[in-house]
Amino acid sequence: MHTSQCDHQWEMVNAQPGFIITEICHKCNLVTTYFSREENPPLEEYRDGEHFWNVMASAQSVSFNLQCKSCKSLISFNELSSLMLCTGCKTDCKVFKLLKRSPDHSVWVYVAFGFKPYKDKLQLSQEKLSILEDYFNMKRRSTKSSIKIVSYEMIDDLDSCSGGFIMDEFLLSLEAPKQK
Repeated sequence: MHTSQCDHQWEMVNAQPGFIITEICHKCNLVTTYFSREENPPLEEYRDGEHFWNVMASAQSVSFNLQCKSCKSLISFNELSSLMLCTGCKTDCKVFKLLKRSPDHSVWVYVAFGFKPYKDKLQLSQEKLSILEDYFNMKRRSTKSSIKIVSYEMIDDLDSCSGGFIMDEFLLSLEAPKQK
């Protein structure tokens, strides 16, 4: 996927604003999510084969790739739906155990989610999780804390998790920001 000889310097490229759409089929209770680049995504119910889909929610988001400034390796993150900050809601959770809080160094743990249904759609590989983690840590100015990014699979009970999903509060339009 990328060369190991390079000391990668990742930058975000091909950023495209859009929406994460969450739909449910009330006939079978299947929940699905997908990324839509449409300014006004369709929110009407529709039928697809055996399924009757209804929109449950939509949230603004950004689809992006990361590219190394040095070697030009390009990594797609099309399978990334969202990131959630671990709030330490359950002390017996594997994700909580990664939190390290000390006067010298803190670790902020984020959980990466793909699109639903998780078992049917491609999810981020460990390599991509590491690249994303590198990217966010390169952006940090503090040496007193770092970011760890893990897969949603580390959460034993997703329904009881009360972590906070990261929202882009300033993404108010699907028009890309002007480059300076």
